[in-house]
Amino acid sequence: MTATKSEIGEQKNSKYDWEGIKNKIDSLQESLNQKIKISSEEKRAILKTRAQNLAVEIKDESAQKDFIEIIEFSLAYEKYGIETSFCREVYPLKDFTILPGVPSFVIGIINIRGQIISVIDLKRFFNLPEKGLGELNKVIVLRNEQIEFGILADVILGTRSVAADELQSSPISAIGIGAEYLKGITGDHTIILDSEKILRDEKIIVHQEAE
Repeated sequence: MTATKSEIGEQKNSKYDWEGIKNKIDSLQESLNQKIKISSEEKRAILKTRAQNLAVEIKDESAQKDFIEIIEFSLAYEKYGIETSFCREVYPLKDFTILPGVPSFVIGIINIRGQIISVIDLKRFFNLPEKGLGELNKVIVLRNEQIEFGILADVILGTRSVAADELQSSPISAIGIGAEYLKGITGDHTIILDSEKILRDEKIIVHQEAE
């Protein structure tokens, strides 16, 4: 007896549990999706931990750096910085009295609340070439335990902190100031002066003692 095509098809279908196979596929897909979900969460957790560790490392590195707080000012179209620890105050230059027989870098004296202060032009002190007339309307009063005097500034640009290890050296010929008066130059070309060396310079001390 020969089976019909319909009977043969039914026999073939009866060999496979298609519903069961479909359920297994769905189960495997769900399991795979769950694994992918877990892996994604773990990845985010790992990235978060790494970011936190990196932040701690950056904070520690920053804490270990030595910073210099400076007053930044302009003079004859150049930017300078001088340490705030040696600055007593910034005073507006309204007028001053010229003194005879003093070094050319001393432009005169001013009276600040009854105290007579000499005022020094750093351009002349460093023998820098003139770059035109500036405003010269501010005096930064410097001091240490022995001496006080003022230095001229055109504009006070503000205060900021700079990392000591990021200061760059520059050829003396590039800026015209002796290396002994410099701490370095910042990345934005602000010239950081060595306040202590300037305050201890014999030329200034001798002048102050002669007054």
